[in-house]
Amino acid sequence: MSNNIDNKDLRQFSTKSSAVKMRGVTKVFPQHEGKGEFIAVNNIDLDIDDGQLVTLLGPSGCGKTTTLRMISGFEYPTQGNIFIGDEDVAKIPPNKRDIGMVFQSYALFPHLSIWDNIAYGLKVKRLSREEVEERTENVMELMQLTGMERRFPNQLSGGQQQRVALARAIVCEPRVLLFDEPLSNLDAKLREHMRDELRSLQKRLGITSLYVTHDQAEAMAISDRVVIMKDGDLIQVGSPEEIYAYPNCKFVANFIGKANFMPASYISGDERGARVQLGASELSLSNPGDIKFGNGEKCSLAFRPESGRLEKDGEGIAGVVTRATYFGFRMEYEISTDLGSLVIEIYNPQLTGQYKVGDDVKVLLDLSCVRVLKDDTIEQE
Repeated sequence: MSNNIDNKDLRQFSTKSSAVKMRGVTKVFPQHEGKGEFIAVNNIDLDIDDGQLVTLLGPSGCGKTTTLRMISGFEYPTQGNIFIGDEDVAKIPPNKRDIGMVFQSYALFPHLSIWDNIAYGLKVKRLSREEVEERTENVMELMQLTGMERRFPNQLSGGQQQRVALARAIVCEPRVLLFDEPLSNLDAKLREHMRDELRSLQKRLGITSLYVTHDQAEAMAISDRVVIMKDGDLIQVGSPEEIYAYPNCKFVANFIGKANFMPASYISGDERGARVQLGASELSLSNPGDIKFGNGEKCSLAFRPESGRLEKDGEGIAGVVTRATYFGFRMEYEISTDLGSLVIEIYNPQLTGQYKVGDDVKVLLDLSCVRVLKDDTIEQE
């Protein structure tokens, strides 16, 4: 998808506020055979500002797709309010909400040409023939589909079909654009390429967007903010950097990327940092995070695999290499220590050399990257 189309060539989307607000939204489904009720979404509050792309991320069954469907109108909340701009749309049908949706399965009409697929929504709105043609041709050019007008969906690649699905969604100039795992049917390389193009297009058009995925890397790459969900609850909301570097619990740390945890005790702390007891050593942490502790409270130290390094000697944590996996651009080691098993990633092993299974090593940590988490927080299932 070309990035050389000037913003002046793009049709101006609605000037109304397209911010999305959810207030106290709950969705309860009855279960079969008198087994009671299932709470899919539990009393959530969520804000999506004008022009933002927010991603819902979490394990299967966490409530992210149900949340998307309530904003789209395909499900109505059991209680709570959903606002698009100043309008409460919680009980308004989908066709009255001024939204566009891109599905995992593309949902293209197989019997219609690409041009007719894209123009379909405009024709339903009974726009003039001239406007339908102008808007359809503009979006086809924007999505680099010019020349494919007479083809049918089965004559296109997966990436091209996804562009058609996106073109069909944006040609109606929606106030809000919803994505339901739109790239999951593509192979890894094409998925990464389409991910970058989709984000570029969303930023240039400035469409308020909500994106559902189970792919952590995808969420980190495209989002202004990431919403982590589990069992119908919002666990943490923040920028990709905040979510990755400052998880608020073990579940988030373990769900986004990889994390190591070591049992410790909290000694003391102030605005300058914290002191913790790790095994026989006291550590001073300059950037432990914002979670509050009482003196002497049990805690967990969390750090990412790339925040450690290995040496033969030194003052680090003693351990033995139990696994060494070569990925080309990095080595991943599993180290058995008295504090538990730790995973360490070393990048560019051509420069750093490699360790073998059975080697005695010392794990040295960058203490500025170590966070202190509650010991009894939510664990990943």
